[in-house]
Amino acid sequence: MTEDLPELRASDADREQVAEVLRDALAEGRLDMEEFEERLEATYRARTYGELTPITRDLPVPGVTPAVNMVKGSAEGGTGPWADRIVGGEGSSSWGVAIMAGFQRKGRWTVPKRFNSVAFWGGGEIDLREANFAAREVVVNCVAIMGGMNVVVPPGVEVVVRGIGVMGGFDHREEGVPGEPGAPRVIVTGFAFWGGVGVERKLTRAERLRLKEERRQEKLERRAARKELQGSRADGDDRDGLGDASDALDEARELMREHQEERRERHEERRERRDERDRRRHGGH
Repeated sequence: MTEDLPELRASDADREQVAEVLRDALAEGRLDMEEFEERLEATYRARTYGELTPITRDLPVPGVTPAVNMVKGSAEGGTGPWADRIVGGEGSSSWGVAIMAGFQRKGRWTVPKRFNSVAFWGGGEIDLREANFAAREVVVNCVAIMGGMNVVVPPGVEVVVRGIGVMGGFDHREEGVPGEPGAPRVIVTGFAFWGGVGVERKLTRAERLRLKEERRQEKLERRAARKELQGSRADGDDRDGLGDASDALDEARELMREHQEERRERHEERRERRDERDRRRHGGH
């Protein structure tokens, strides 16, 4: 229908509907971060249906199931959000070595049943957030001698730490968190001598951006609701100083929540930039 009227002016609701389709596509992996940001910018810049239509032309229509089987069976059977990430096979990389340098395994890769890594006067990062898994249970073996390793897992994955430290240590903070149904189990083991192996649970940048967009939409909805409430009160005859004070208090609380969220986001971005600089300084690639 919109293609028949390409010059018809689009409303804010139309733009928000397109933005929602883009956010869903980002969460499902149909768009990468760069494509999402480009299309989202074009969405809010669009003025007519003719400008909005191409933005989602190659994406599924909400509520309509594509004519393909979107449920894959894992190497061990089963369905669910993790089923298509347990792919079987040998893994795309089985080891990493950093000798007075650094290494990284991150992005789209397949974790084998056992991944071995060594850091000697160096550092390594093993990032599993966007990885596939060769089996439901994988072992990440880390040997850190006067060096350090960092294992990053996504939310939902169960973590077990069995490493031994001598004048060094393994991070156990992520242990004890139950895994989601069908999620892989990651066992971190190895040996640390005058070194350390860290384990942390983090969202991907794409997921953080998606959640940020959701919070932004919630803020807009709350603000619109407050304005509507204030307008209805202003039209009535029972408006008093107590009502004004209540509105001011609600506004102050909302601003405080927004400020705290923005601070958390900036802190996370600064930490990621700092970690990236540290990896480059130690020769990570």
